[in-house]
Amino acid sequence: MQQSASSRPLVGVALVVCSCLSLPFGAAVAAQLFPVLGPWGVTSLRVAIAALLLVVIVRPRPIRWNRSQWIAAVFFGLSLAGMNGFFYAAIDRIPLGPAVAIEFLGPLVLAAVLTRRLADAAWVGVALLGMVLLGVDGLIGSEPLDPLGLVFILIAAGFWAMYIRMSARVGAIIPGSSGLAVGLVVAAVLLIPVGVPAAVTVAGDMQLLLLAAITAVLSSVIPYSFELAALRRLPQRVFGVLLSLEPAFATLAGWLILGQSATPLRMLAIALVVAASVGTTLGVRRQRRRADAESDRRDGADPDDETGPFTAPIPLPE
Repeated sequence: MQQSASSRPLVGVALVVCSCLSLPFGAAVAAQLFPVLGPWGVTSLRVAIAALLLVVIVRPRPIRWNRSQWIAAVFFGLSLAGMNGFFYAAIDRIPLGPAVAIEFLGPLVLAAVLTRRLADAAWVGVALLGMVLLGVDGLIGSEPLDPLGLVFILIAAGFWAMYIRMSARVGAIIPGSSGLAVGLVVAAVLLIPVGVPAAVTVAGDMQLLLLAAITAVLSSVIPYSFELAALRRLPQRVFGVLLSLEPAFATLAGWLILGQSATPLRMLAIALVVAASVGTTLGVRRQRRRADAESDRRDGADPDDETGPFTAPIPLPE
C-alpha cells in the first residue's frame, strides 16, 4: 500500500532518529580500534567494508549513468571520505559527545541558511545553544579539548554539510541506493593510501576484522541508507536540525561503551537539542497538513513545500 503524503514526514523523522542512534555507537566501537589501526586506518576499513556490502546488496549499474549522475556520485564519495576521516581523527583526541556537538555546526549552519520561517530559525537557535553548552562543558570540564582535535572536527563539520547537500543531490538524480553504493566505492578508493596498512593488520586477526565490520554496518550502511531515504521525505533544513539528536546519542554511547562522563551541563545541552528536534518535528507535521489542505483546493505543486531532495540542489558542472 502506498504511504499517504501526511505520513511521509513521520517516516523521515524515524529514519533520522535511527541514523542518529546508529552512528555514535558505531563510532564508539571504532574508537576501540584506534590504538591498533589508527583513526584513518579504521576509516578506510569501515568505508571499504560498507562499500563491499552495499555493492553486493544493491548491485548498482553505473555504466548506464549520465555525466551528471557520475559527477554527483564522485562528489558524494569525496564528502564521505572527508567527513569520516577527519571525524575519526578528531575523536582520537577529544571526547565523542563534544566532538559530535561541534561537528554539528556544519549541518546547523546549513539549516540556518536554508530556513525561511521564524519558528525554524528559533529552533536552530535552541540547537545552537545546546552545541555551545557542550563546547563549554568540554573546555571547563575534566576533559579539555585538544586544539588539533578541534581543527579536525571543524573540517569534518564542513564535509558534513557537503554530505547533506550531495546526499540530497544523489537521492534526486540516482534511483534507489545505487548512488550511495558507488559513493562509498569512490570514498574507499580515495582512502586506499591509508587503508593498505590497516588491511594487512586485520587480515590475520578475525576479532579486529569483526569489530571493523560492526563499525561499517553501524556507522555507514545503516545511517547512510536511512539518511538517503529521509532526505526524500524531509526538507533539508528540517533534516539538518533533526540531526541535533546525534550529540545526545553520542554522549550516551561514550558513557556506555567508552566510560566518558556525562556532566550536568552536558545533560542540559542534551535537553536543548532534543527540544529543538521535537519542535522541528511538530513544525514539519503542521507544514505538511497545510500543504495537503492547499493541494486539495488547487492543482499544481505548493511553492512552499520543500519536502524531498529537490530543495535547492547544489550547483554542479554539467
